[in-house]
Amino acid sequence: MSICVLAQRLTQGADLKAAIQAMVRQHGITAGSLASCVGCLTTINLRLAGAEATLVRHGPFEIVSIMGTLTPDHQHIHISVADDKGSVFGGHLLEGNIVGSTAELIIHSYSQLRFSREFDPATGYTELLIKNT
Repeated sequence: MSICVLAQRLTQGADLKAAIQAMVRQHGITAGSLASCVGCLTTINLRLAGAEATLVRHGPFEIVSIMGTLTPDHQHIHISVADDKGSVFGGHLLEGNIVGSTAELIIHSYSQLRFSREFDPATGYTELLIKNT
């Protein structure tokens, strides 16, 4: 399987989720994953476990972990950030996570695969479908 590596440095004020969505569209990614993102955020907006509540806080925050699967129509991304006291917050990345000074983003794209999402009545959520192209 061939992997295409895409890298972009996001600058202050960029919305992290919107920037990832734009890269997926711009590069025609049909199946992708987040390999890395090192940087900081001034605002976080996370959907917490159970999908009932969101957490909005103003920083500074360091990105300590990020992972996700990328489809043309949906990016399922989890992120953990640490505040200036070392407390860690994590959840689903929503729009409104604003880059502080920088975010160094690395995405992997898999040309032989196509990711999509389909509702699964067993879980009650749209779940990942993986097809070979």
